[in-house]
Amino acid sequence: MNDTVNDFKVTDRQTFIEFLELLRKDFGDNPENWENKTLPDFLEALSAYAEDIQGYYDNMKLNVNADKPDWSTFADIFKGAKIYE
Repeated sequence: MNDTVNDFKVTDRQTFIEFLELLRKDFGDNPENWENKTLPDFLEALSAYAEDIQGYYDNMKLNVNADKPDWSTFADIFKGAKIYE
C-alpha cells in the first residue's frame, strides 16, 4: 500500500476499499490537514465536490468524464471532500 492518500492509486473495488481505510487512518493521524472534521461537514463537502469534480478534471486537463465514473473517480471525490471549503 502507498504511504499517503494522495499517492494511492485506485483501480478497482478492492483498491477503493484499501483507499478508504487509508483515508480513515489519515484522518486519525493528521486531523490538522482536514478542513471537514465532522461527519455533517464532510458529507456536505462530499456532495459539493461530487458536483464540482468535472471542473477539477477540466482545469487539470485530465481526460476524465465524471458522468461515467470509475473507482478512481470516487476516490478523487473523497480526497476532495477532505479539504473542500
